[in-house]
Amino acid sequence: MNRQKRHLVVLVVAVATATIASVGVYRAVDRMPVREVPLAHQSVVVAARALPMGTQLTERDVKVVAWPASSPLAGAYGTVAEVVNRPLITAVLENEPLVPAKLASREAGSGLPSAIPRGMRAISVKVNDVIGVAGFIQPGSRVDLMVTMRRRDDSVTRTVASNVQVMSAGTRQEQQKQPLPDAKSTTATTVVTLMVTPGDAERIALAQSEGQIMLVLRNPLDGDTATTAGVQTAALLGQSEAASAPVRTSAPRRPVVKEVATEAPAPPPVRTVEAIKAAKRTEEVIR
Repeated sequence: MNRQKRHLVVLVVAVATATIASVGVYRAVDRMPVREVPLAHQSVVVAARALPMGTQLTERDVKVVAWPASSPLAGAYGTVAEVVNRPLITAVLENEPLVPAKLASREAGSGLPSAIPRGMRAISVKVNDVIGVAGFIQPGSRVDLMVTMRRRDDSVTRTVASNVQVMSAGTRQEQQKQPLPDAKSTTATTVVTLMVTPGDAERIALAQSEGQIMLVLRNPLDGDTATTAGVQTAALLGQSEAASAPVRTSAPRRPVVKEVATEAPAPPPVRTVEAIKAAKRTEEVIR
């Protein structure tokens, strides 16, 4: 056997030995039992699916998951019984933890009324695609509400409610009768429900009845209250308020004639004539 064959045999034997050793080690490691290191955790109730605002929770709407104890969730519920029959005051997503800030009491009932905080009111306004900012208004959006009131000689637009939260925005189907008795057309009307203070509710109700309302979408991070004096048609056209105000004209005055006191003409001079008749003397007046 020459040197080349001997080197080849040694190489083959080495590769075979390494392969057998690797397979043996792999099998030995695979047979070793897996040691699981237990991690501390706590039970947290989360939403089983996406739920809208006002939903009254049931056992099918929630589930319990393990939450790492190293990152505790303040105020989280640990059992299903703590959240059942309680309504949501805000919409939640799937697997979102439920905390007290998102739930109302059991006595509040279900639906939209349970989502209204104490001291606030909910009012609905009827809008179209233009008034509703082309469908960009969604629950949770922040808007300003303006009203345009038309008068006989001028019109004015002013903000009546600022930084108002949208609670819901839905579409209601309305049927309108056509000339034919059996023909009907269906139109969609968007109704936006706003959460406002009692004072703003009064102004919005008056604005709906007396003028045309408009919703203005704003950045939810902008919490400043809009304080404006409004705008009139004259100011929109670049005229001053003094120029736009109607000019009142009074009736022409009659000329005042002053009476000038005139002196009475002087009486004619009086002339006397002395007459002597016999021994008698008399005086006669001649005018």
